[in-house]
Amino acid sequence: MKILLRAATIIDSKSPFHNQTMDILIHDGYIKKIGIELSTDEAQEIQLPQLQVSSGWFDSSVSLGEPGFEDRETISNGLIVAAKSGFTAIALQPNSHPVIDNQGQINFVLNKAQQTVTKLYPIGALTVGSEGKDMAELFDMKKAGAIAFGDYNKSLDNANLLKIALQYVQDFDGLVIAFAQDEKIKGNGVANEGLASTRLGLKGIPALAEELQIARNLFLLEYTGGKLHIPTISTQKSVALLKEAKAKGLQVSCSVSVHHLVLNEDQLDGFDTRYKVTPPLRSESDRKALLEGILDGTIDMITTDHNPIDIEHKKMEFDGAKNGTIGLESAFGALSTVLPTAVIIEKLTAGKITFGIPSHSINEGEPANLTLFTTEGESVFTKENILTKSKNSAFLGQKLQGKVYGCINQDQMILNQ
Repeated sequence: MKILLRAATIIDSKSPFHNQTMDILIHDGYIKKIGIELSTDEAQEIQLPQLQVSSGWFDSSVSLGEPGFEDRETISNGLIVAAKSGFTAIALQPNSHPVIDNQGQINFVLNKAQQTVTKLYPIGALTVGSEGKDMAELFDMKKAGAIAFGDYNKSLDNANLLKIALQYVQDFDGLVIAFAQDEKIKGNGVANEGLASTRLGLKGIPALAEELQIARNLFLLEYTGGKLHIPTISTQKSVALLKEAKAKGLQVSCSVSVHHLVLNEDQLDGFDTRYKVTPPLRSESDRKALLEGILDGTIDMITTDHNPIDIEHKKMEFDGAKNGTIGLESAFGALSTVLPTAVIIEKLTAGKITFGIPSHSINEGEPANLTLFTTEGESVFTKENILTKSKNSAFLGQKLQGKVYGCINQDQMILNQ
């Protein structure tokens, strides 16, 4: 495949062409030439308004449903959605049915994701069935292709089991993911404990439920060594705890979701279950602290935490509805309303290093792993913009800035119409 990208502004701090507007010639999956007014050389010419190009984006937390919940989303369609949203790689959460907790399940999802623009990297469950009782077959899953181990949105109550896991994975340089939410402190809570939950009469989830668990997990990491990833933090104190841990030199990384950077607990005023997520949307001061954590480097990466939920489990009373929102399609446009473009690109690509995924700069001779987008133009996110089978987006009706054109990866290209 030969492609010539015309007049593309390159956003890649590792590239010698950073912030320059260039033509990019791609041949057989590699960048052959970068220059001004290159000849077409029988290549397919791509010219898009105010085109910007970065290294391909990576999402560290995506749920797709298959196997078991294909009505919510399939692997095939989910990877097309990811590609059209600018993501050339995603980490697949193990929360399917059955749970991805063994070598066979890893092989199943990898086989379903062959020959796609967006590359799928599976996360294996840390415990059997994600039930928090017995450690899963971590080494076997690592050999099969798992990039990390964690139980999606489930906190491990057994501190000793987490300790053993952190020690065990060091033999093969494994990464443990530890979601942080103390279930006993959370109780029956469904929203952030604060002014909004009080006003609406909703049972609250204290910030302490997250912070206490993060503190415990960091103590365990300090004791055992190894590598720990704490996903989707949501409070001001959580940022402070991670900042302190990094200052100590602990090998800990963390992520924050797009919706926690853009939205807050005031969104719940209409009892709309699209805003029921895990962890809950927090206060405006927490949201601002998360943005500060992004800007000062405490928070390593941004995730969509894309989680399709069928209408039967969302269109119901707030207390009984399932938690989760989709987020791939709206991610870039939403982030562009609150963060500078260079920061967004950095935080959408930095996770590759943490998860051991190949990362390439935009330079001649490098693989063409590229995301195509523009920061120009405003729009309102509507149902017509949703490509996922499930429609549970927290960003419906929200103003977005810029748009994603598509991506190029593995000698393939996919563009939005």
